[in-house]
Parts: sequence; C-alpha cells; structure tokens
Amino acid sequence: MRALRLSGQLVALAAVAGLLGLLVWRLTHQSHAPKIGGAAPVFTLRRIDAPGFLALRSLRGKAVVLNFWASWCVPCKGEAKLLEQASRQYGSRGVVFLGVDYNDVTSDARTFLAHHGVTYPTVHDTGIVGTRYGLTGVPETYFIDRRGRLVGFHIVGTIQDKKNYDLFRSGVEAALNS
Repeated sequence: MRALRLSGQLVALAAVAGLLGLLVWRLTHQSHAPKIGGAAPVFTLRRIDAPGFLALRSLRGKAVVLNFWASWCVPCKGEAKLLEQASRQYGSRGVVFLGVDYNDVTSDARTFLAHHGVTYPTVHDTGIVGTRYGLTGVPETYFIDRRGRLVGFHIVGTIQDKKNYDLFRSGVEAALNS
C-alpha cells in the first residue's frame, strides 16, 4: 500500500515537472510582438511592385504604416481599398505605406495588388520578418515613427471595423507626431 502511494506521488511529480518544462520551453520559444516604443525590427526584402529590394532602414525620417497581408486572406481583400485611400490621403503629409506580403505566392500577390489598385510599395516575406514582428496572422498593422520606433497601436485584424479604424488613424498620427 505504501509502495503504491509512493509510486503515485512519483508519477504526479514527474507529470508536474514535465508540464513545468513544457511551460518554460513555450515561454522561451514563442515569438513575441516587439514592444511599442522600441525599435522596429529592420529588414530588407524583395519588392513585388517593382524590381529590386526595399530596406525598412531606407525609410528613416518618414512615418511608416507597415501592413502585413496575403492574397489568400479574405479580410485583407476588404481592407485593401481603405489602405490605398489612406496612403493617398496621408502621403502628402509624409507617411509611407509599406505592404508586406506574408507567406504568399508572388504571382498571386501581384494579381492582388493589381485587382485592388494598391500603389504603395510592397515587399515579399517568406515568414522571417513576420516572425520578428510576432505575427499571429494577417492582416496586422504597425506604425513606425521617423526615428524607426514602433508607436501607436499594433492592430491585429482588419482596419475595416470602427474600433480598429479609430486605432489606425491614431496610429498614423502617432507616427507623424513622434
């Protein structure tokens, strides 16, 4: 009887130790979104909309709206027109919109851009940059000030809904005024 109780306690202890180990591994290996107020993770990626590469660092001195999207993403299709309109509206104030096509087929991305009339610069990410930004899905939007710092809000989901659109406008203003 005593041996049975001791065996049960050892099994329970092993299970707790295993769960604790799993928790520690998960916390140390999961990706995290960069902190608002900190430096935006820099990258250089191949452009989809034009030949060559674009480095985020090359946009220093300008406010940047960084939008992660994909051609297969239904909500991305819905917000594409709003983002294009906003890029035209805020472009005259020095805001650069930068689309990051995430884990997508380049030809599908080009078709998406043409179909939705997207004219702002767009680059292709195979997943590395999305991981640096702690992406949980698409669409997601970040705002970067003239000094290369993340400001405003990290918007998860489309800017089409009223709450996110208000956050979007506030994020653009934060990028401009920081």
